[in-house]
Amino acid sequence: MQRVVFLDRDGVVTAETGAYITEPSALVILAGVREAIATLCAAGWKVFLFTNQAGVGRGYLSLEMLERIHQHLKEELAAAGGHFEGIYYCPHHPEAGCDCRKPKAGLLLRAAQEHALNLEECWVLGDSHRDIQAGATVQAHTALILTGHTKQFDSATSPLPHPEQVFADLPSAVEWLCTTYPN
Repeated sequence: MQRVVFLDRDGVVTAETGAYITEPSALVILAGVREAIATLCAAGWKVFLFTNQAGVGRGYLSLEMLERIHQHLKEELAAAGGHFEGIYYCPHHPEAGCDCRKPKAGLLLRAAQEHALNLEECWVLGDSHRDIQAGATVQAHTALILTGHTKQFDSATSPLPHPEQVFADLPSAVEWLCTTYPN
């Protein structure tokens, strides 16, 4: 199995504030996330970020500012010993009809092509049904993280497809991944 994980940004790596993050100083990294990503990297996992960023398409921030925000995030992770192999984002307006806006799988497919990944062996971790659906579309393994849009999971009332795993936060997901798939 390839040791690859895709992480949604807002709600998994950073706080889901309900507002667009329009500058680096507004980005709040969730507790334990820096260390969790460093743990994944140290254990040989390739970590990717994949995120919808409609704030660009809606005119709240420029692509240049989004790059500055992501550069800030990369610097924060590097200080803890972690890094992303790549950052993939959809900057389009939700009504643009693009192939990259989750729940569509365009971001995952592009990363797979650029990095020769078998998506069926990868993990997709997200805080919303959109993330889980994107992962399921490419037959990736999926896990729901309950620190963002979704605060609880009930298989009786949740839409399909259901995630394979559910975790309280990213650190607990990382602990499970590293235990379940040791070096």
